[in-house]
Amino acid sequence: MPFARYARIWLAQIRYSTVRELMFKSNFLLWIAVDLAWFGLSLAFIQFLYLQVNTIAGWDKWEMILLVATNNLVQQIFQTFLMINCTNLPELVRTGKLDFFLAQPASPQFLVSTRKFEPGSVVSCAVALVVCGVAIAHLPTRLSWLGLALYPLLVSLGVLIHYALMLMLMSLSFWMTRAQGFINAYYSVFQIARLPREAFFGVTKLIFTWAIPLLLIANVPARTLFDGVHWTDLTGLVAVTAVLLSLSRMVFLAGLRRYGSASS
Repeated sequence: MPFARYARIWLAQIRYSTVRELMFKSNFLLWIAVDLAWFGLSLAFIQFLYLQVNTIAGWDKWEMILLVATNNLVQQIFQTFLMINCTNLPELVRTGKLDFFLAQPASPQFLVSTRKFEPGSVVSCAVALVVCGVAIAHLPTRLSWLGLALYPLLVSLGVLIHYALMLMLMSLSFWMTRAQGFINAYYSVFQIARLPREAFFGVTKLIFTWAIPLLLIANVPARTLFDGVHWTDLTGLVAVTAVLLSLSRMVFLAGLRRYGSASS
């Protein structure tokens, strides 16, 4: 079955990447420490803010911690499995190493997207999950069990949104030589995902909810836990994810056609 074959390929790549990363233990441990330090600073900043106010855009302290922890969880899962591969696409195009993937009996997009694995980010994912659990335990409202059941799905959709957006940006390398410059810009805009959607208004809220749906990535999963399922948000998140994945696929394939003609 194709699914079983692709699963075996992905597991083999994960094993290879893990062994390779663990060969450099100091670098491995350093990046874990850096990720945890940034997450800790974000939580410390929230603690400081809530010394001055009781709510921000209608979110109390533990709801905000849950939002930031959920955003970090999405980010770390994306970083673990997909981000390093997306950001490496311009280098593959520039050096011609993409030819290796095109010659394999599997989907080039799958191979390019899953070639590397970041085992260090698994630790950061676990820490983010623990913080989510602590925040849930302190929520002043009753936990939505349906929201808890849907939470992993909603987090997965957030990861796929990041993947689709990053793949489209990096696929621009088929047409331009410095597409990697978009990485820093994306990191800056990415920070919007950890903010409450209620803090935005007008055109800005519309853009970052539906055009570049960063305000759905963590807001919908976090709010679903303590405020129940909002079917409009859930349906919108599923629809936006499907549209972005389709667009990213179209852009990548269009880039491959250009790459093929350029190298023929």
